[in-house]
Amino acid sequence: MANSRSRKQVRLSRALGIALTPKAERYMQRRPYRPGEHGRGRTKDSDYSVRLKEKQRLRAQYGIRESQLRTMFDEARRIDGQTGENLIELLEMRLDALVLRAGFARTIAQARQVVVHRHILVDGRIVDRPSFQVKPGQVIQVKARSQASDQFLMAAQGVHRDVLPNVPEYLDVELEKLKFTLVRRPKRAEVPVACDVQLVVEFYSR
Repeated sequence: MANSRSRKQVRLSRALGIALTPKAERYMQRRPYRPGEHGRGRTKDSDYSVRLKEKQRLRAQYGIRESQLRTMFDEARRIDGQTGENLIELLEMRLDALVLRAGFARTIAQARQVVVHRHILVDGRIVDRPSFQVKPGQVIQVKARSQASDQFLMAAQGVHRDVLPNVPEYLDVELEKLKFTLVRRPKRAEVPVACDVQLVVEFYSR
């Protein structure tokens, strides 16, 4: 089951042109082209397919369903400011995304699992919803009973840092304590996702 999921992630990564897991990163370094018989050829994508692919790339990096992304987009459009930047900020303040950025997990799928399995406290209370929107000033920590498990002992030693971007400045992370604080709202330029967010806005605005 795990191998099947891993192969699926590699194939999706190749299709979208972005590594979604460390394994996909290694694979794509060897085969930097799309899967399928036409993967090595050059094809001209339509404007629609370019926007669709960018939306799929964003969705895949956060590991969310289409309905979740659409809901986030509608919310981003209601907030003052640029819709695209608002969208990235809202996605980045999801609990699972921040657990990944802090180095508690190696992939977004692992981060989501950590939350769902009730290992994470927000301001001292268990939160098991990956989509939970963290507010600036809130403190996130692995609960005491979970900190002795192998996966978190390894995380506290920084074993995931080799595959993760540098910790962004909107987080104050105490990795050895498996604890972090969202200092402020993220800014689009600081968020380590590969996406031309204007294309996503255009896709939903068509």
